[in-house]
Amino acid sequence: MTTLSDYFDYRLDADGNKYVEVSMRGVTLLRLPATNKGTAFSVQERIELGLDGLLPPQVTDLEHQLERVYTNYQKQPNDIAKYQFLRALQDRTEVLFYALLERHLEEMVPIVYTPTIGLAVQQFSSNFTSTRGLTFSVANIDRAETILKNYALHDIRMIVVTDSSSILGIGDQGMGGLAICIGKLGLYTVGGGMCPFQTLPINLDVGTNRAELLNDPFYLGEHTQRLHDQPYFELVDKFVNAVQKVWPKAIIQWEDFAKNVAFDLLAKYKDQVSCFNDDIQGTGAVALAGLLSACRKKGETLAEQTVVVVGAGAGGFGVATAIKEGMLREGLSDEQVLQRIFVIDAHGLVVKEATTEAYKLPLSHTQASYHDWDIPDERVPNLLEVVTHAKPGVLLGLTGVPGLFSEAVVKTMARNHPQPIIFPLSNPTDNCEATPKDIIEWTHGTAMVATGSPSADVEYQGRHYPIGQGNNAFIFPGLGFAAVLGECSRISEAMVLESAYALADYIAENCMAAGLIFPPVGDLKQVSLLVATRVLAKALEDGSATRRDLVGIDLEAYVQANLWKAEYSPYKYAGTSA
Repeated sequence: MTTLSDYFDYRLDADGNKYVEVSMRGVTLLRLPATNKGTAFSVQERIELGLDGLLPPQVTDLEHQLERVYTNYQKQPNDIAKYQFLRALQDRTEVLFYALLERHLEEMVPIVYTPTIGLAVQQFSSNFTSTRGLTFSVANIDRAETILKNYALHDIRMIVVTDSSSILGIGDQGMGGLAICIGKLGLYTVGGGMCPFQTLPINLDVGTNRAELLNDPFYLGEHTQRLHDQPYFELVDKFVNAVQKVWPKAIIQWEDFAKNVAFDLLAKYKDQVSCFNDDIQGTGAVALAGLLSACRKKGETLAEQTVVVVGAGAGGFGVATAIKEGMLREGLSDEQVLQRIFVIDAHGLVVKEATTEAYKLPLSHTQASYHDWDIPDERVPNLLEVVTHAKPGVLLGLTGVPGLFSEAVVKTMARNHPQPIIFPLSNPTDNCEATPKDIIEWTHGTAMVATGSPSADVEYQGRHYPIGQGNNAFIFPGLGFAAVLGECSRISEAMVLESAYALADYIAENCMAAGLIFPPVGDLKQVSLLVATRVLAKALEDGSATRRDLVGIDLEAYVQANLWKAEYSPYKYAGTSA
């Protein structure tokens, strides 16, 4: 088995008890976040590891440390200050960071992930204090293999990589996208159970087209225009090849790539390496799970629905594709599915005759679809016209355009259906297509609403409406962890679809009685355990998993046994104490 690092590794003693073997002593041990226990080092450890006198004399346990850091966290004046506080803690002592995050999951996920992560991305350069992860650019991509081999962690199993071209709803953010990779991997650990010392955030700094970054003397990324076409894909090829050579068991999660390359990269690599795109597949799976939950709550099937997906980027088309796969699973034909799914982009209904982007074609309509809608020949139907004539019961937004779901659109949905399903899923909160409060009021309380970012529950005419969050964190930690445990050679479409149905089943069993469409974030660990178990079973069934020794065993128990826990272990020095 590959060691975690030259500096430390987990071991078992003769009695099967876990301990950490370290090759460092003294102040160096306190400077590495993976090994720093701070005041929790015992007196004996301090003496043996050369820490005697370097720490305050009071020995405290993890529980005492958690109380102290949480008290300081609460003193932070705003969300971005809280984010910086948590990042500083993560870069100082990782076990304590993850223990704190797990203890206050519902409170802190919006800080380390959406919506606060959007601000952290935008302020990455100005707030930069310490390094985490790796960055590849034109300047160093030819040394990628050497850079990976020099990295302090040797057994990387999960990589989240971005080129920062399409971050949330805020677009091209250059070097700042590394922050979102760090945040995602935090959720892999606290939610999915991944050992943080087997994860790696990576930014592909291919330049930026954002003028305010290029003109900012404090911007830390490459001050060049973005690469595109062949030079861009050559850089990505060199990155993937280096990863395959150094860490052949690593899973690659593509994160926040613009639609013009996201679909191409996924199509190119999905059968070559074990990878998935969270914006396309993760967003699709979580939206499908929410839609399945809403349908079950109404006593209807997915196959009965007519759906309008607004937004044809990576997220929007990923959602439309996931719904298509769900409808096919429920017995509809391709032709029947096309009659029930309408995708709208910035120009209106996606129509074959006007579509130049190949990835849109499988769900594009023809002019025959709306020949009786009284639409002038020179244009395609807009959102209100599609909602009026197609009479959908489901409206999903992934545009990043605030206010796009107008009162007229929402009221038309309500006129056509007694319980319309309306999910404005864009992130961050300021980019939401409509507020839950407005949707509830405009539909007189009949709509079933969920959002992409955290939203407050709504009180309307004496009734309480819980607003669930369609958070990708309910999908990607379990999906990715299953791929790691199964040492999957690919992440199949069947695995992704299974993650959606696993989440929907969790909601049906644990949340529906409370009127919830999505689980509370506090359920993240339980959700991820179920998703990982179900996806691992599917990977073994369809041949994606290479760990054939797992066939026939209790997979839930296996996943549970391999969850990393944020707890301190005893330390032993690998060498001879001075």
